[in-house]
Amino acid sequence: MSPRRGNGRLYLGFAVLLALHFYLRPRIFDGRAAPDFLLLALMLIAVRTKPGLAALAGFVVGVVNDVLVPAHFGVAALAHTIVAYVASWGRLVFFPDNVLVTAGLCAAGVWLRNAIVLLASGTPAGQLSNGLLVWAPLQALTTAAAGMVLLLVLRDWFAIRLEG
Repeated sequence: MSPRRGNGRLYLGFAVLLALHFYLRPRIFDGRAAPDFLLLALMLIAVRTKPGLAALAGFVVGVVNDVLVPAHFGVAALAHTIVAYVASWGRLVFFPDNVLVTAGLCAAGVWLRNAIVLLASGTPAGQLSNGLLVWAPLQALTTAAAGMVLLLVLRDWFAIRLEG
């Protein structure tokens, strides 16, 4: 099978994640613990690409988030860039074709992204500890669970190909 053959389903899978994030998420989930399908798509891109391209994808996703929530413009771009870069390097350490490992990587990415956003935006100490110890782990768990379900249901669409 040629490498280009499965790209149509892969792009369709990312379109599904975008639709889930912008259409379904606001209607079904309420609160800060809602799964982040946009970061899930970024993590799936990051484990497939080299660190530079992953960082570029993270920057684009971060700018999209910054445009939607412009309270501290640039913080989400910084956080998503760092998370994507680290996740891309993480594929060298972990075997990302395993659903549980991918879910753990997504959970760690959500928590790290939330930590960077909270720290870089100058959050007060009381809200910082609440965000890092309560809301970030809850959102990480819901995103990892949603990622596991999506990877199991759409396993062929998101088949991870390891590249040297």
